[in-house]
Amino acid sequence: MNCHIGRAMMFAVVFSIAPCVSEAVKAETIRIVALGASNTNSYGVSPGEGWPAKLERMLRAKGFDVRVVVSANNGDGTAAILGRVDSVVTPGTRVVVYDSGERNDIRRGVPAGVARANAAQIQARIRARGAVPIAANSLAVPPHLLQEDKSRGPHANPQGHSHVASRLLPQVVAAIGKKK
Repeated sequence: MNCHIGRAMMFAVVFSIAPCVSEAVKAETIRIVALGASNTNSYGVSPGEGWPAKLERMLRAKGFDVRVVVSANNGDGTAAILGRVDSVVTPGTRVVVYDSGERNDIRRGVPAGVARANAAQIQARIRARGAVPIAANSLAVPPHLLQEDKSRGPHANPQGHSHVASRLLPQVVAAIGKKK
């Protein structure tokens, strides 16, 4: 009889802690990738002032356990960004906030149809890798939130990066779901 009671208690303990173990597995840090070119790379401001860092802080302030990983190179166009998707959108990446680099393509004379096709492929590849794509290049930064760089064109100033992060926040929250 003692053996039966011992087994019953063991099963009770195992089944009572199983949900806790399950919750611990779910509580992993949410990986978000910021993919793009110079504005994503915080060009012209310190990395802590760029929208990726600000977005991460905003999400953490709302109680989300997140890490925003930046994969951005100044001047990249759609082809270069498309070429990085498979290497940076690794298994477990939940969201990719991306700037497709179309503005850089336009400055270089890449045909608009080619840039649009590459941008569509960026989004499709992100989805195919199991992440939610959110386009950051559709978030226009008002002129008063830009700083002019004669050689590279306008880029967001610190307030412009705050503007972008604030506009992205509700979209990212919707994509990642509930807090831990």
